[in-house]
Amino acid sequence: MKNLFYLIIMLLVFNTTKAQIKTELINYKQATSQTIKVDINTEVEYQTIHNFGASDAWSCQHVGNWPDKQKNKVADLLFSLDEKADGSPKGIGLSCWRFNIGGGSADQKGETKIGDPWRRSECFLQEDGSYNWQKQAGQRWFLQAAKKRGVPDFIGFVNSPPVWLTKNGRANSDGGNSVNLPLENIPKFSQFLVDVTENIYKNEGILFDYLSPVNEPQWDWKGGQEGTPWTNNEVANLCRILGNNLKNAGLSTQLEIAEAGKLTHLFDRGNDSKRGFQIREFFSPESENYIGNVPNMAHKISGHSYFTVKSDSTMNLVRSKLNDEIQRVDPTLEFWMSEYCILGGNGVLKGGERDLGMETALFVANIIHSDLTVANSSVWHWWIAVSPYNYKDGLVYIDKSETGGNIYESKLLWTLGNYSRFIRPGAKRIEVEINDDTDVKISAYKNTNGELVVVCLNQKNQIQNIQLNLPGEAFRYETSENKSLSVMERASLDKPISLPEKSITTFVIQ
Repeated sequence: MKNLFYLIIMLLVFNTTKAQIKTELINYKQATSQTIKVDINTEVEYQTIHNFGASDAWSCQHVGNWPDKQKNKVADLLFSLDEKADGSPKGIGLSCWRFNIGGGSADQKGETKIGDPWRRSECFLQEDGSYNWQKQAGQRWFLQAAKKRGVPDFIGFVNSPPVWLTKNGRANSDGGNSVNLPLENIPKFSQFLVDVTENIYKNEGILFDYLSPVNEPQWDWKGGQEGTPWTNNEVANLCRILGNNLKNAGLSTQLEIAEAGKLTHLFDRGNDSKRGFQIREFFSPESENYIGNVPNMAHKISGHSYFTVKSDSTMNLVRSKLNDEIQRVDPTLEFWMSEYCILGGNGVLKGGERDLGMETALFVANIIHSDLTVANSSVWHWWIAVSPYNYKDGLVYIDKSETGGNIYESKLLWTLGNYSRFIRPGAKRIEVEINDDTDVKISAYKNTNGELVVVCLNQKNQIQNIQLNLPGEAFRYETSENKSLSVMERASLDKPISLPEKSITTFVIQ
């Protein structure tokens, strides 16, 4: 084996071109990199993957009113399954779209405690108790854009009840752990959600598959955006009323709870015993807050991956404990990772300052891998799909304008596409075994049409060689510093395959 130092000296002495030096160094990396043996067992199946998604909060209320060419470009990037002329994907093919049912902070008079107008939302319910179904027009455009491009699953989610129903007349709280809603208005809030679901179905032809009436109930939500705390008992009471209302209305829409603000709240006390232990609180028959028998209740629990990603060991420990709790309480219960973006306080990568490159993309890909392979999540949802901010919170970035502007693609968008475009609803995650302790993260899936999808994450600053135990050839797609889910040469599986440095690569075997 050549010594790297002498290799460089020889190349320089013989006046080798820069291109030749680069080629020789690549060959050297490939030659000196150990081949990682990857065994994929298609007979050992784990969870069913339902979808990959993102939400329309908050920018889509404006972007949906942009010029047709611009807003269709955004919709294509998020939803399209079409290909460009060179065979590369036109978009990432999200299979779920989350519709923010607004609380009306954009409609209220007086203090909102939401300084940024783009974080305020309209509400269909008006102060006099009537409905204005012309509201949220931009968001409704994106509903149609998603439907037109084949998105199969839709979720209506709520941050706050309508301001006209709340205790303080705002879409955020005065503090404490109790919901910002008088108890006598809980039935009115429930009926509001049924009315919105029926109207969206009637006018858009889209029936929400799920309603998520509560978001991150562990936080106090004193300002900054719409939100309200809820105790577990309050959540249970709402679900009992809302489930029966959905059933009586003849709607198949199911309830999704509880969008825990941190995964630990699902199996531990968290910041408040009245808002923690949510797996056993809601799905253990011995609990006074048991709602597993409520009509239209989805047999799943949802939570957010915030503040649990400080290191691989922390990340995997939290997700292992979550999965262990599900096994103790009800092994048939599904877990859904229903929201994530980069925030401060994760201990590694700060949320501030927009990053269109690979650092954020690789960081998030590592979290996706853990959520799918350790927590056994059946979905993976990003937070805001379209961001105007100088922050690591978007898939697609835009100029902050209500009338139109520039559109910026991120490597994170295309990295999520390595999963969302190829792992389709109904896929089964299957077993992957790797022959040594490596930094390469690999997961595999079996689509309902028989396709095998293998997603490989190489976070290292050097090429990694892998050998799959699968026959034939595979279509290969790469996201890296110079590639954006680009279609590459077909990979022959009977010999080692090189994964580029700092990349995510997807193989599709038909």
